[in-house]
Amino acid sequence: MTGKQASVVTLRGVGKTFGNGVTALDGFNLDIRDGEFVTLLGPSGCGKSTALRIVAGLSEPTSGDVAWRDGGERKAGDIGFVFQEPTLMPWATVRDNVHLPLRLSGADRKPARARIAATLDRVGLSEFANAYPRELSGGMKMRVSIARALVTDPKLLLMDEPFAALDEITRFRLNNDVLALWRALGETVVFVTHSVFESVYLSSRIVVMTSRPGRVFADIPIDAPYPREEKFRTSADYAALCRRVSDALAQAMAEKAA
Repeated sequence: MTGKQASVVTLRGVGKTFGNGVTALDGFNLDIRDGEFVTLLGPSGCGKSTALRIVAGLSEPTSGDVAWRDGGERKAGDIGFVFQEPTLMPWATVRDNVHLPLRLSGADRKPARARIAATLDRVGLSEFANAYPRELSGGMKMRVSIARALVTDPKLLLMDEPFAALDEITRFRLNNDVLALWRALGETVVFVTHSVFESVYLSSRIVVMTSRPGRVFADIPIDAPYPREEKFRTSADYAALCRRVSDALAQAMAEKAA
């Protein structure tokens, strides 16, 4: 899915310096195109999450430009954001947690109810609609967070290391689920991780970043076909791609150290 699609959002020369003087990004350039699954890969502290938050409108760049398709503006309902932690309301049921963005947007209750039910079904949580976060496993909590991000039918889904705290088995399962959702819904995904293996498994394209201040070091297409099932993880193609991406990451970090 890496053809000549139109850009959803473009970042040009983006820099971000925080009030404490730390520069997270400097000269950061990125094009996100329709239907892609793009992963931002880099070491901790390289500005991956900062770039994602700038795309989401949760942070403003210090310098540079962020341009949306056809010169339009960012619309809240067009973006879904999955944070590193599920950030669920502990006093609310699964259904009410997923309802939150629709309620904040003023959506009518009856169509909202149908949309919530359909979204919970997509993430495999229909039977847990009335459960509370304390009754859920870590993986199930993250499914709720993904459902909450998807319920507004966003065109762009941003995911900030959502599976980093999960065990490997749960992480693999959720990787598969996210790919299935991406293919079924036709959305554009920008995913942040520091795992080479996860990035290669998921992505149609990997953007390798330097250490802070972050900028793009390499833009690597991942041409392995979808769907990517468990046999892909043990294939020679997967191993070769992981080596290529690992080498690029090592070079990016070495360049910064030098």
